Amino acid sequence: MRDLKQTAFTDRLTAQAEARKALLAKFKPKAAAPDPEFDKLAAKRAAEKEAIRQKHEAAKAEARKAKEVVQAQVIEAKRLTEEEQEEARRNERRERKAAVKAEQRARREAKKAQRR
Repeated sequence: MRDLKQTAFTDRLTAQAEARKALLAKFKPKAAAPDPEFDKLAAKRAAEKEAIRQKHEAAKAEARKAKEVVQAQVIEAKRLTEEEQEEARRNERRERKAAVKAEQRARREAKKAQRR
């Protein structure tokens, strides 16, 4: 039972090389077939990104508007506080003037009373 197939040494070497090539070919990456849905998926992703970007822009604009409203309220509060302080100063000055006038009137009337 020596050599039933009657193969020569070179035939066995070539068969071995072909088997090795076939074994290595299994591990090589195969060319991937392009996905027919790839373009649709890319367009869908782009649309989703755009929607998210618009949502972020709207949120930023809303935050900016809220910040401006708060700043306007702060400015108005400061203005009202300044007006109140100015009004308090005016009232105090009026009271001082009235007190000085009353004091001067009292002096004049005291002088008149002394003369009579």
